[in-house]
Amino acid sequence: MECRAGCGACCIAPSIYTPMPNMPHGKKAGERCLNLTDDNFCSLFGLPERPSFCSAFVAEEAVCGNNQIEAIRLIGWLEGVTC
Repeated sequence: MECRAGCGACCIAPSIYTPMPNMPHGKKAGERCLNLTDDNFCSLFGLPERPSFCSAFVAEEAVCGNNQIEAIRLIGWLEGVTC
């Protein structure tokens, strides 16, 4: 599955514990990443500052569902059952 352009669910739903530009302490689950642009694209994409957690994310239907709302719900659920 290809990432849906402008979805950004993977930059909102999960917690990220590693430091990154604009968020030296990472981010909490459900918190919008400050590196996510207004149109839901990662401003760190392709840069060495991008956290390895983000680079390792692979879009899959089981995680991303059929739209952004489902993706936020599914990723949020996964966050809850794995923390």
